[in-house]
Amino acid sequence: MIIRTVWKSDAAFSSTMFEIWDGLKRAGSAYSSFLYRYFKLPKPLRPLIDILDDMATFGTVAAFVLLAYALPPFSGTGDWWNRGREYAVTFTDQNGEIVGQRGIRQDDAIPLDEIPPQLIKAVLATEDARFFDHFGVDVFGTLRAVVRNARADGVKQGGSSITQQVAKNLFLSPERTIRRKVHEAFLSLWIEARMSKEDILKLYLDRSYLGGGSYGVEAASQFYFGKSVRDINLVESATLAGLFKAPTSYAPHANPEASRARTNVVLYRMLDSGFITQGELLQARRETPTILAKRGGAAPDWFLDWAYEDTLAVLQEHRLTSEYVIEVKTTIDRKLQDESQKVINEFIAMEGTLGKFNQGASVTMAPDGAVRAIIGGRDYDDSQFNRATSAKRQTGSAFKPFVYMAALLEGYKPDDAVVDGPVSIGGWAPKNYKGGWVGRTTLTSALAHSYNSVPVKLSIVTGRPAIIKAAHDAGIQGELETWPPMVLGTSALTLIDLTTGYATFAGGGRQAKPYSVLEIRRPTGEVIYSRARSGSDAPQTLPYDKVADLNLMMAQVVKGGTARRADLLTEPQAGKTGTNQSYRDAWYVGFTAHNVTGVWVGNDDFTPMNNITGGAVPAPIWKRIMEVADAGKRPTGLPGIPLDASFVQVAPAEPAAGEAPVIEETPDVSPESLPEQPDEVRDVLNGMFTLFEKQKSEPLQPGKATKKATAEVQPAKAEKPAAPKPPKPAISKAAPEVERKTLFDRLFRAKNRDDKAKKKKTLFNF
Repeated sequence: MIIRTVWKSDAAFSSTMFEIWDGLKRAGSAYSSFLYRYFKLPKPLRPLIDILDDMATFGTVAAFVLLAYALPPFSGTGDWWNRGREYAVTFTDQNGEIVGQRGIRQDDAIPLDEIPPQLIKAVLATEDARFFDHFGVDVFGTLRAVVRNARADGVKQGGSSITQQVAKNLFLSPERTIRRKVHEAFLSLWIEARMSKEDILKLYLDRSYLGGGSYGVEAASQFYFGKSVRDINLVESATLAGLFKAPTSYAPHANPEASRARTNVVLYRMLDSGFITQGELLQARRETPTILAKRGGAAPDWFLDWAYEDTLAVLQEHRLTSEYVIEVKTTIDRKLQDESQKVINEFIAMEGTLGKFNQGASVTMAPDGAVRAIIGGRDYDDSQFNRATSAKRQTGSAFKPFVYMAALLEGYKPDDAVVDGPVSIGGWAPKNYKGGWVGRTTLTSALAHSYNSVPVKLSIVTGRPAIIKAAHDAGIQGELETWPPMVLGTSALTLIDLTTGYATFAGGGRQAKPYSVLEIRRPTGEVIYSRARSGSDAPQTLPYDKVADLNLMMAQVVKGGTARRADLLTEPQAGKTGTNQSYRDAWYVGFTAHNVTGVWVGNDDFTPMNNITGGAVPAPIWKRIMEVADAGKRPTGLPGIPLDASFVQVAPAEPAAGEAPVIEETPDVSPESLPEQPDEVRDVLNGMFTLFEKQKSEPLQPGKATKKATAEVQPAKAEKPAAPKPPKPAISKAAPEVERKTLFDRLFRAKNRDDKAKKKKTLFNF
């Protein structure tokens, strides 16, 4: 049964195929008879017809192959006009002064009808005189170029039209291959079908590279002549038009002789095309364009590199990625930027050889994250690697404030007592920097002197996840390690990341986020982004009272701990030093109410320094930078650190023109205004105030040496009767210094007794 079915199927298939083949043969024979009957050709024409027929057949096949080979690999949909386009960003400070540029130099905001006619004519005469007559590919121009090049036995004239050059600039690579030329021709037809001649010409004038990092005639005019393309004359127009062929070779600031020769070629082509007269040519040849010799001072390159990345992030976040030519108002303080670089270079020169370090970095920002200055290394020209924003280094003890913040959140108080002593976790037993142990101490003292055992013991109570959370709540973005030594700063962070965490402390627990962009504008001046309008308030991620406690603890790092060389004396401040293992990195990050600055020194190859700690070099660098950053600003209290009489009073800054002077109340420093104290302490303070009042009302007389020096610098005067001597102050026979010392000794003895009484009230111990 199965065999019979197979036979029937085979027979049916064979029969069907025979009938199909027979039908095709009969149809072919009928078609041949039809052609022979109605299309009789004389015998002499038959060979010609056969040749044409074969050409048509093979030509059709060749056309399909060429189409498959030459068709550019894209669909033609989407934003293809900006494919591969780079951003052109001009940066200014808050006053609108230009501080630098990044990306490319470009400005396409000048309408075609505002570009001088002589520039358009110069470009057309030089690049494509038949631009308005052809359909994208200038067949006659191409044939003429082929003939001329063949006669010259080399490339003397290009055959590409302006449309073809636009296609190459927008879509293709600069490689010189037959396939690219075929793509160029196909794309030219595609562009001509979708854009007007004016739009194509505008694209060509705006997107072509014209040397000096400039794209487009407006950017090139600003770069070479220092003025808008609207204001250039004939010879300047011819100079710009000559750059389209070879911008590097004919750039007037780099090759003035070659540029002048090329300008003359352009002028003669304009004459041949009928665009200018003989007199205009002679007049233009007698003129020489003025090329800018200077490009301005050194740019704040470290800041600009980071601000450019920040700008691209803002454009992406706010869906403004189609804006390619923009002006960005930034947060930079140019004076602070320059002075910070100067200070770091001075310390590297003075201390680097003996200390065995050759790099330094700093970041200064406002408590909300507005970045004022970034120094990424010693010399930008020597190395563009930004050590402030890109280098991840172990922070050492500069990480400890986040450990203490976790402890404060757990319920600890700054004056709670702990024991600085041996501790071990899984066989790891840290030691103090100077060795030994101090025993019972407070959290404040442990942070001020950077004892290592205390944060380790705190981490046992709080848990390391709580420390990581506290750091992230403070604004730290970097990945933190989870093993026990992380509490001593083994995690690698960037300087800007660590400084951001401290900025949150300066802001009272409002999470800081570093930023540099205040406004983004189009070249026309239209604002397309404003941080003031679109930004939101920083979230309160850490409790204000806990941050105040931590700031009070960190203030003691400066007043009596490892960062005494950073003390500004005039205003409340707090900070923390950091030195990692083997002295590979040294840090100091500190803040006032106005600014937060982080400083790092070390070596790129991680080689150890010569006993350089955070308090030895970074702290004094920080002080020098902050003296510039806070200059002219009124001292202001920090959360947890009020402005009181313990700070050196300085004259207030001069008010700006038209600004009403600020009158500040003088703080009451009488004995009655002080907080409640033990009787013995109050007696000592009363004695001190009495002594100071006596000296203020009855000043001591200068010594003989002082009198002599004063007399030497005074001009000669007529003799006068000797003035009566002032009465001697009614103080003890002991010198004032001795009396002061006695009073201070009594005060400190009373304080020590009070401290001992407090130690008996400790709530816990390890």
